[in-house]
Amino acid sequence: MDLPPEQLQFLTTQDLLKESISIPKHSPKTFYLITLTLIFPLSFAILAHSLFTHPLLTQITNPNSNLPHTSQWTKLLLFQFTYLLFLFSFSLLSTAAIVFTVASLYTSKPVTFSSTISAIPTVFKRLFITFLWVSITMAVYNIIFVGFALLLLLAIDTNNVGLFVFSLIVIFVMFLVVHVYISALWHLASVISVLEPVYGLNAMKKSFELLKGRVKMGGVLVFGYFMICGLINGLFGSVVVHGGNYGVFVRIVVGGFLVGVLVIVNLVGLLVQSVFYYVCKSYHHEGIDKSALYDHLGGYLGEYVPLKSSIQMEDLDA
Repeated sequence: MDLPPEQLQFLTTQDLLKESISIPKHSPKTFYLITLTLIFPLSFAILAHSLFTHPLLTQITNPNSNLPHTSQWTKLLLFQFTYLLFLFSFSLLSTAAIVFTVASLYTSKPVTFSSTISAIPTVFKRLFITFLWVSITMAVYNIIFVGFALLLLLAIDTNNVGLFVFSLIVIFVMFLVVHVYISALWHLASVISVLEPVYGLNAMKKSFELLKGRVKMGGVLVFGYFMICGLINGLFGSVVVHGGNYGVFVRIVVGGFLVGVLVIVNLVGLLVQSVFYYVCKSYHHEGIDKSALYDHLGGYLGEYVPLKSSIQMEDLDA
Protein backbone atom coordinates (compact mmCIF):
# COMPACT_ATOMS: atom_id res chain seq x y z
CA MET A 1 0.00 0.00 0.00
CA ASP A 2 1.79 3.03 -1.29
CA LEU A 3 -0.91 5.54 -0.32
CA PRO A 4 -0.57 7.63 2.86
CA PRO A 5 -2.80 6.31 5.70
CA GLU A 6 -5.00 9.41 5.64
CA GLN A 7 -5.76 8.85 1.94
CA LEU A 8 -6.99 5.28 2.36
CA GLN A 9 -10.43 6.46 3.54
CA PHE A 10 -11.11 7.87 0.06
CA LEU A 11 -10.60 4.55 -1.73
CA THR A 12 -13.60 3.32 -3.70
CA THR A 13 -14.42 -0.38 -3.97
CA GLN A 14 -12.63 -0.52 -7.33
CA ASP A 15 -9.58 1.31 -5.94
CA LEU A 16 -9.48 -1.07 -2.97
CA LEU A 17 -9.45 -4.06 -5.31
CA LYS A 18 -6.65 -2.56 -7.39
CA GLU A 19 -4.63 -1.77 -4.27
CA SER A 20 -5.14 -5.31 -2.95
CA ILE A 21 -4.16 -7.00 -6.21
CA SER A 22 -0.93 -4.97 -6.36
CA ILE A 23 0.32 -6.16 -2.94
CA PRO A 24 1.82 -9.56 -3.92
CA LYS A 25 4.33 -7.91 -6.26
CA HIS A 26 6.17 -6.54 -3.19
CA SER A 27 7.00 -10.05 -1.99
CA PRO A 28 6.04 -12.48 -4.77
CA LYS A 29 7.90 -15.50 -3.39
CA THR A 30 6.21 -15.25 0.01
CA PHE A 31 2.73 -14.94 -1.48
CA TYR A 32 3.45 -17.73 -3.96
CA LEU A 33 4.41 -20.12 -1.15
CA ILE A 34 1.43 -19.08 1.00
CA THR A 35 -0.87 -19.67 -1.95
CA LEU A 36 0.69 -23.04 -2.75
CA THR A 37 0.75 -24.42 0.82
CA LEU A 38 -2.41 -22.91 2.34
CA ILE A 39 -4.82 -21.31 -0.14
CA PHE A 40 -4.56 -24.01 -2.83
CA PRO A 41 -5.41 -26.91 -0.44
CA LEU A 42 -8.29 -24.83 0.96
CA SER A 43 -9.70 -24.06 -2.50
CA PHE A 44 -9.24 -27.62 -3.73
CA ALA A 45 -11.05 -29.02 -0.68
CA ILE A 46 -13.99 -26.63 -1.14
CA LEU A 47 -14.62 -27.85 -4.69
CA ALA A 48 -13.54 -31.49 -4.31
CA HIS A 49 -15.87 -31.90 -1.33
CA SER A 50 -18.88 -32.60 -3.56
CA LEU A 51 -16.93 -35.22 -5.54
CA PHE A 52 -16.79 -37.41 -2.43
CA THR A 53 -20.19 -36.64 -0.90
CA HIS A 54 -22.17 -37.08 -4.13
CA PRO A 55 -21.49 -40.87 -4.47
CA LEU A 56 -22.32 -41.40 -0.78
CA LEU A 57 -25.58 -39.45 -1.04
CA THR A 58 -26.46 -41.37 -4.21
CA GLN A 59 -25.99 -44.69 -2.42
CA ILE A 60 -28.00 -43.52 0.60
CA THR A 61 -30.95 -42.33 -1.51
CA ASN A 62 -30.86 -45.34 -3.84
CA PRO A 63 -33.58 -47.80 -2.69
CA ASN A 64 -31.96 -50.64 -4.66
CA SER A 65 -28.58 -50.28 -2.95
CA ASN A 66 -27.36 -53.43 -1.20
CA LEU A 67 -25.10 -51.47 1.16
CA PRO A 68 -26.47 -50.79 4.67
CA HIS A 69 -27.60 -47.18 5.09
CA THR A 70 -26.13 -46.97 8.58
CA SER A 71 -22.66 -47.63 7.21
CA GLN A 72 -23.08 -45.01 4.47
CA TRP A 73 -24.39 -42.42 6.93
CA THR A 74 -21.42 -43.08 9.22
CA LYS A 75 -19.01 -42.55 6.33
CA LEU A 76 -20.81 -39.37 5.28
CA LEU A 77 -20.84 -37.88 8.78
CA LEU A 78 -17.19 -38.80 9.38
CA PHE A 79 -16.22 -37.26 6.05
CA GLN A 80 -18.23 -34.10 6.75
CA PHE A 81 -16.60 -33.71 10.16
CA THR A 82 -13.11 -34.16 8.68
CA TYR A 83 -13.92 -31.74 5.86
CA LEU A 84 -15.21 -29.01 8.18
CA LEU A 85 -12.18 -29.41 10.46
CA PHE A 86 -9.86 -29.10 7.47
CA LEU A 87 -11.85 -26.20 6.01
CA PHE A 88 -11.88 -24.05 9.12
CA SER A 89 -8.25 -24.87 10.00
CA PHE A 90 -6.89 -23.88 6.60
CA SER A 91 -9.22 -20.88 6.42
CA LEU A 92 -7.81 -19.53 9.70
CA LEU A 93 -4.24 -20.43 8.71
CA SER A 94 -4.60 -18.63 5.36
CA THR A 95 -6.10 -15.58 7.07
CA ALA A 96 -3.29 -15.47 9.64
CA ALA A 97 -0.60 -15.77 6.96
CA ILE A 98 -2.01 -13.11 4.62
CA VAL A 99 -2.89 -10.58 7.32
CA PHE A 100 0.53 -10.94 8.97
CA THR A 101 2.36 -10.64 5.64
CA VAL A 102 0.40 -7.59 4.47
CA ALA A 103 0.94 -5.87 7.82
CA SER A 104 4.67 -6.63 7.67
CA LEU A 105 4.88 -5.04 4.22
CA TYR A 106 2.83 -2.06 5.46
CA THR A 107 5.31 -1.44 8.29
CA SER A 108 8.35 -2.18 6.06
CA LYS A 109 9.17 -5.18 8.24
CA PRO A 110 11.30 -7.80 6.44
CA VAL A 111 9.02 -10.65 5.53
CA THR A 112 9.72 -14.17 4.35
CA PHE A 113 7.62 -17.30 4.14
CA SER A 114 9.48 -18.80 7.10
CA SER A 115 8.81 -15.74 9.31
CA THR A 116 5.13 -15.83 8.38
CA ILE A 117 4.89 -19.54 9.22
CA SER A 118 6.70 -18.91 12.52
CA ALA A 119 4.11 -16.31 13.51
CA ILE A 120 1.08 -18.46 12.66
CA PRO A 121 0.87 -20.59 15.87
CA THR A 122 0.41 -17.54 18.11
CA VAL A 123 -1.84 -15.76 15.63
CA PHE A 124 -3.94 -18.89 15.10
CA LYS A 125 -4.93 -19.08 18.77
CA ARG A 126 -6.27 -15.51 18.70
CA LEU A 127 -8.12 -16.10 15.44
CA PHE A 128 -9.63 -19.33 16.74
CA ILE A 129 -11.07 -17.62 19.83
CA THR A 130 -12.57 -14.91 17.62
CA PHE A 131 -13.94 -17.62 15.34
CA LEU A 132 -15.67 -19.29 18.31
CA TRP A 133 -17.53 -16.06 19.10
CA VAL A 134 -18.48 -15.68 15.45
CA SER A 135 -19.72 -19.28 15.47
CA ILE A 136 -21.98 -18.52 18.43
CA THR A 137 -23.37 -15.51 16.54
CA MET A 138 -23.90 -17.61 13.40
CA ALA A 139 -25.57 -20.37 15.44
CA VAL A 140 -28.15 -17.89 16.76
CA TYR A 141 -28.63 -16.55 13.22
CA ASN A 142 -29.11 -20.07 11.81
CA ILE A 143 -31.68 -20.98 14.48
CA ILE A 144 -33.73 -17.89 13.59
CA PHE A 145 -33.27 -18.56 9.86
CA VAL A 146 -34.45 -22.18 10.19
CA GLY A 147 -37.42 -20.98 12.26
CA PHE A 148 -38.59 -18.68 9.47
CA ALA A 149 -37.88 -21.38 6.85
CA LEU A 150 -40.21 -23.72 8.76
CA LEU A 151 -42.74 -20.90 8.96
CA LEU A 152 -42.49 -20.55 5.17
CA LEU A 153 -43.18 -24.28 4.73
CA LEU A 154 -46.16 -23.98 7.07
CA ALA A 155 -47.48 -21.07 5.02
CA ILE A 156 -47.21 -23.14 1.83
CA ASP A 157 -48.89 -26.12 3.48
CA THR A 158 -51.80 -24.02 4.79
CA ASN A 159 -52.03 -21.75 1.69
CA ASN A 160 -51.58 -18.69 3.92
CA VAL A 161 -50.50 -15.98 1.44
CA GLY A 162 -49.82 -13.32 4.06
CA LEU A 163 -47.62 -15.59 6.15
CA PHE A 164 -45.87 -16.83 3.00
CA VAL A 165 -44.97 -13.29 1.84
CA PHE A 166 -43.87 -12.27 5.33
CA SER A 167 -41.63 -15.34 5.78
CA LEU A 168 -40.16 -14.98 2.30
CA ILE A 169 -39.26 -11.31 2.90
CA VAL A 170 -37.67 -12.07 6.28
CA ILE A 171 -35.62 -14.96 4.85
CA PHE A 172 -34.48 -12.79 1.92
CA VAL A 173 -33.50 -9.91 4.21
CA MET A 174 -31.75 -12.24 6.67
CA PHE A 175 -29.52 -13.65 3.96
CA LEU A 176 -28.92 -10.51 1.93
CA VAL A 177 -28.43 -8.21 4.93
CA VAL A 178 -27.84 -10.08 8.19
CA HIS A 179 -25.70 -12.95 6.82
CA VAL A 180 -23.57 -10.60 4.71
CA TYR A 181 -23.18 -8.17 7.62
CA ILE A 182 -22.11 -10.91 10.06
CA SER A 183 -19.60 -12.16 7.47
CA ALA A 184 -18.16 -8.66 7.01
CA LEU A 185 -18.00 -8.32 10.81
CA TRP A 186 -16.15 -11.65 11.07
CA HIS A 187 -13.58 -10.84 8.37
CA LEU A 188 -12.80 -7.46 9.92
CA ALA A 189 -12.63 -8.97 13.42
CA SER A 190 -10.14 -11.56 12.13
CA VAL A 191 -7.77 -8.81 10.97
CA ILE A 192 -8.21 -6.96 14.26
CA SER A 193 -7.36 -10.16 16.16
CA VAL A 194 -4.00 -10.27 14.39
CA LEU A 195 -3.05 -6.60 14.34
CA GLU A 196 -4.39 -5.32 17.67
CA PRO A 197 -4.09 -6.60 21.26
CA VAL A 198 -7.75 -7.68 21.30
CA TYR A 199 -9.46 -10.82 20.09
CA GLY A 200 -12.60 -12.83 20.71
CA LEU A 201 -15.64 -10.82 21.78
CA ASN A 202 -13.58 -7.63 22.10
CA ALA A 203 -12.44 -7.99 18.48
CA MET A 204 -16.09 -8.38 17.44
CA LYS A 205 -16.99 -5.20 19.32
CA LYS A 206 -14.09 -3.32 17.74
CA SER A 207 -15.10 -4.66 14.32
CA PHE A 208 -18.65 -3.38 14.89
CA GLU A 209 -17.30 0.12 15.61
CA LEU A 210 -14.88 0.18 12.66
CA LEU A 211 -17.53 -1.06 10.25
CA LYS A 212 -19.72 1.97 10.92
CA GLY A 213 -19.70 4.22 7.89
CA ARG A 214 -18.23 1.49 5.71
CA VAL A 215 -21.04 -1.07 5.94
CA LYS A 216 -22.05 -0.56 2.30
CA MET A 217 -18.51 -1.12 1.00
CA GLY A 218 -18.03 -4.15 3.24
CA GLY A 219 -21.39 -5.56 2.16
CA VAL A 220 -20.60 -5.14 -1.53
CA LEU A 221 -17.23 -6.88 -1.11
CA VAL A 222 -18.65 -9.82 0.86
CA PHE A 223 -21.70 -10.24 -1.39
CA GLY A 224 -19.50 -10.08 -4.48
CA TYR A 225 -17.24 -12.76 -3.03
CA PHE A 226 -20.25 -14.97 -2.24
CA MET A 227 -21.61 -14.55 -5.76
CA ILE A 228 -18.32 -15.43 -7.46
CA CYS A 229 -17.78 -18.47 -5.21
CA GLY A 230 -21.36 -19.56 -5.80
CA LEU A 231 -20.87 -19.32 -9.56
CA ILE A 232 -17.63 -21.32 -9.40
CA ASN A 233 -19.24 -24.01 -7.23
CA GLY A 234 -22.27 -24.15 -9.52
CA LEU A 235 -20.12 -24.65 -12.63
CA PHE A 236 -17.99 -27.26 -10.88
CA GLY A 237 -21.07 -29.17 -9.78
CA SER A 238 -22.80 -29.10 -13.17
CA VAL A 239 -19.71 -29.95 -15.29
CA VAL A 240 -17.37 -31.97 -13.05
CA VAL A 241 -19.64 -33.66 -10.51
CA HIS A 242 -22.83 -34.22 -12.53
CA GLY A 243 -21.53 -33.71 -16.07
CA GLY A 244 -21.04 -37.32 -17.12
CA ASN A 245 -21.80 -36.40 -20.74
CA TYR A 246 -18.77 -34.11 -21.01
CA GLY A 247 -16.14 -36.85 -20.91
CA VAL A 248 -13.31 -37.39 -18.43
CA PHE A 249 -10.78 -35.12 -20.13
CA VAL A 250 -13.13 -32.13 -20.32
CA ARG A 251 -14.17 -32.59 -16.70
CA ILE A 252 -10.53 -32.74 -15.54
CA VAL A 253 -9.59 -29.60 -17.52
CA VAL A 254 -12.64 -27.65 -16.35
CA GLY A 255 -12.16 -28.85 -12.76
CA GLY A 256 -8.50 -27.81 -12.74
CA PHE A 257 -9.34 -24.44 -14.26
CA LEU A 258 -12.09 -23.75 -11.68
CA VAL A 259 -9.78 -24.72 -8.80
CA GLY A 260 -7.21 -22.24 -10.16
CA VAL A 261 -9.85 -19.51 -10.42
CA LEU A 262 -11.02 -20.17 -6.85
CA VAL A 263 -7.42 -19.99 -5.61
CA ILE A 264 -7.09 -16.52 -7.15
CA VAL A 265 -10.48 -15.43 -5.77
CA ASN A 266 -9.58 -16.59 -2.25
CA LEU A 267 -6.15 -14.92 -2.39
CA VAL A 268 -7.64 -11.62 -3.56
CA GLY A 269 -10.41 -11.95 -0.97
CA LEU A 270 -7.90 -12.29 1.87
CA LEU A 271 -5.88 -9.34 0.55
CA VAL A 272 -9.04 -7.23 0.30
CA GLN A 273 -9.94 -8.25 3.84
CA SER A 274 -6.59 -6.89 5.08
CA VAL A 275 -6.71 -3.63 3.11
CA PHE A 276 -10.33 -3.02 4.15
CA TYR A 277 -9.16 -2.88 7.78
CA TYR A 278 -6.78 0.00 6.98
CA VAL A 279 -9.54 1.76 5.02
CA CYS A 280 -11.87 1.56 8.03
CA LYS A 281 -9.15 2.80 10.37
CA SER A 282 -8.46 5.73 8.06
CA TYR A 283 -12.18 6.53 7.75
CA HIS A 284 -12.49 6.82 11.54
CA HIS A 285 -9.24 8.86 11.70
CA GLU A 286 -7.63 6.24 13.91
CA GLY A 287 -3.98 6.62 13.12
CA ILE A 288 -1.84 3.50 12.99
CA ASP A 289 1.52 3.83 14.70
CA LYS A 290 3.70 1.86 12.30
CA SER A 291 6.50 1.49 14.82
CA ALA A 292 4.09 0.09 17.44
CA LEU A 293 2.56 -2.24 14.85
CA TYR A 294 6.08 -3.26 13.78
CA ASP A 295 6.88 -4.26 17.38
CA HIS A 296 3.48 -5.93 17.77
CA LEU A 297 4.19 -8.14 14.76
CA GLY A 298 7.64 -8.87 16.14
CA GLY A 299 5.98 -10.18 19.29
CA TYR A 300 4.58 -13.09 17.28
CA LEU A 301 8.16 -13.99 16.36
CA GLY A 302 9.46 -13.71 19.91
CA GLU A 303 11.15 -10.38 19.19
CA TYR A 304 9.02 -8.16 21.39
CA VAL A 305 6.11 -8.26 23.82
CA PRO A 306 3.08 -6.91 21.87
CA LEU A 307 2.33 -3.29 22.65
CA LYS A 308 -1.07 -1.74 23.04
CA SER A 309 -2.75 -0.47 19.91
CA SER A 310 -2.31 3.16 18.89
CA ILE A 311 -5.88 3.90 19.95
CA GLN A 312 -5.33 2.54 23.45
CA MET A 313 -2.05 4.41 23.69
CA GLU A 314 -3.83 7.64 22.80
CA ASP A 315 -6.38 6.95 25.53
CA LEU A 316 -3.60 6.49 28.06
CA ASP A 317 -1.93 9.71 27.02
CA ALA A 318 -5.19 11.70 27.22
